[in-house]
Amino acid sequence: MKKKLLVEGMSCMHCVNHVKNALSEISGVTDVKVDLEGKNAVVEFDNVDDEKFKAAVADAGYEVVGIESL
Repeated sequence: MKKKLLVEGMSCMHCVNHVKNALSEISGVTDVKVDLEGKNAVVEFDNVDDEKFKAAVADAGYEVVGIESL
């Protein structure tokens, strides 16, 4: 599966790396691409609940404000 997470709070490449690392550590995630300008992260995964994405991003210091299925 693939989803786009709309992420608020990212302002630099350091932020992008924080979000990418946090999402990559979730069991079941196979790929993560984070777009600073688009304020989003596209995540490829197998069987991961949306709440896990939100929690991982929040723990990194950012906020998921929306999730779209792709």
